[in-house]
Amino acid sequence: MVRLFVNVDHVATVRQARRGASPDPVLLAAQAEAGGADGITMHLREDRRHVQDDDVRRFAARSRTPFNLELGAAEEIVRIAEEIGPEQVTLVPERREEITTEGGLDLARHGARIAEVTARLRGRGILVSLFIDPDEDSVHRSRDCGATHVELHTGAYANARDERRARELEALQRAAARARELGLIVNAGHGLDYVNTPDVAAIPGMNDLNIGHAIVARALEVGMSGAVREMLELVRRRV
Repeated sequence: MVRLFVNVDHVATVRQARRGASPDPVLLAAQAEAGGADGITMHLREDRRHVQDDDVRRFAARSRTPFNLELGAAEEIVRIAEEIGPEQVTLVPERREEITTEGGLDLARHGARIAEVTARLRGRGILVSLFIDPDEDSVHRSRDCGATHVELHTGAYANARDERRARELEALQRAAARARELGLIVNAGHGLDYVNTPDVAAIPGMNDLNIGHAIVARALEVGMSGAVREMLELVRRRV
């Protein structure tokens, strides 16, 4: 069964607009769990633009579901992950000027550092997923870096229309199949919403979907638990 991980970064984005205490991403994460979320995702960026250190520590201390911590390979952030010990870390690329993560890891350029961080985290019993573009080279390099999982970047699929979207879906399907052949567990995320998620959920062997912005936006209308229940219905209708 495909699991839904709810990313609460954009709850923190709203909070940081005023640098106040609310809305609290940890409280909204609990509401997502109450709505049936299988896990929670947070991205602790090096620039701390949304989620803060205290958020991940508080959630790790009280979470009732698996915790997926997204992070870049900056040493300071890696040490926090080692300290709190989430169930899974997803290594992602970061650029200060980007609005959100714009592509997969460049494992040809940064593979040695990613492999080093992966080994350290796995040595502490943490599952490690690499956020990659859906191409065969990235899948192979992920296996070589020692990852347990890959998260396929669905941004190109989400932004495409008509025939191009069909081609992007095929690329995701091929990458997922190759990853499974190599013994990797397959996750996916980025830009998924209440329209385009079901086809990704239906990819054979799909394990986790990480969805944030669409759920947080819908939660403004129906509440976090309601938004999560609606997404779960879409995900599980197709699998």
